[in-house]
Amino acid sequence: MQVQDFGFGTQIRKSPYFDATVRWGAQGFSVYNHMYIPRDFGDPEANFWNLVNDAILCDVAVERQVEVTGPDAAAFVQMLTPRNLSNMAVGQCKYVLMTNASGGILNDPILLRLGENHFWFSLADSDILLWAQGVAVHSGMDVTITEPDVSPLQLQGPKSGEIMKALFGDEIADLRYYWFREMELDGIPLIVSRTGWSSELGYEIYLRNSEYGDALWERIMATGLPMGLKPGHTSTIRRIEGGMLSYHADADIQTNPFELGLDRLVDLEMEADFIGKFALQRIRDNGITRRQVGVILDGAPLATPNTRFWALSHQGQPVGKVTSAVYSPRLQANIALAMVDLAAAELGTELEVTTHEGPRQARVVEKPFFDPRKELAAGAKAASISA
Repeated sequence: MQVQDFGFGTQIRKSPYFDATVRWGAQGFSVYNHMYIPRDFGDPEANFWNLVNDAILCDVAVERQVEVTGPDAAAFVQMLTPRNLSNMAVGQCKYVLMTNASGGILNDPILLRLGENHFWFSLADSDILLWAQGVAVHSGMDVTITEPDVSPLQLQGPKSGEIMKALFGDEIADLRYYWFREMELDGIPLIVSRTGWSSELGYEIYLRNSEYGDALWERIMATGLPMGLKPGHTSTIRRIEGGMLSYHADADIQTNPFELGLDRLVDLEMEADFIGKFALQRIRDNGITRRQVGVILDGAPLATPNTRFWALSHQGQPVGKVTSAVYSPRLQANIALAMVDLAAAELGTELEVTTHEGPRQARVVEKPFFDPRKELAAGAKAASISA
């Protein structure tokens, strides 16, 4: 298949790995952060098993970076998130939320601290570069906010550690969960982190010069192929099993952290101010009216993941919506994340779901659905580390 067969224009950017992913079998793309992202390398169930049994390499250059530098960078970054960053070290990553003045979630990026006053927000799908630049205009802080030439790959799966050792040497095994190092591979400048959007053991490899995109992809694939590495895409099955959020589906500007059970990412007692602090204090004091839950849907395996929100009802009354749903071949169940009224959020509550395939019965269950302590991603010895 030739690149031109897709009929792509210039309004939406291609990643530095775009041509390589087409060569390696990418059959479909979607758009994320105004860029094309491979979403189809064939059978999504085969992609899932490749991920959980071996390893996959994913083009996630769509995780654009917002770089914040300058004398006031640390204070400015803290203003953008309710998570307390006072103990964040250089070389560390943290999963954070970004909120607006109403406490609504704007993004849920990974934050990397490259220096005392040097940060990257590695983004989910929303225009945080524009938001951060707008906030900076009247902040009175001395900061510079740019999008650097940085394009991540994800190498994920149980064999990713061995592949990384073959690429970088045995010392890479010492890299801790949610930490990173500046490295090179064949002279290619990189940052390598122990993070990923898979709930499996994995790494993110941040390319710092897009000219090397093709060479980096081919180098990793050539090294990993004998160990079972396959080209792939982020797995909807695995991320729902792990209860991981997809922005615009499971969270958006109308969702607050407490509804998602992410209280640990909000520190309302710290001295530092942040956007949305007063609103989140009110929400905490007044209580929430809905909550995200896990749901099991009865019936035959869902043919495809949901591409729209499905209405949920309880005893004939509307109570919320399914935000993400898929069939898990490992769990042999239709699993879903849903946002429901508090009255319908208790474990075991019976619900009715209106799917594109017709009505189904469902019930509220514990989430995540698999590996709730993240032992696979963090390693058994580090599973209690807060990311």
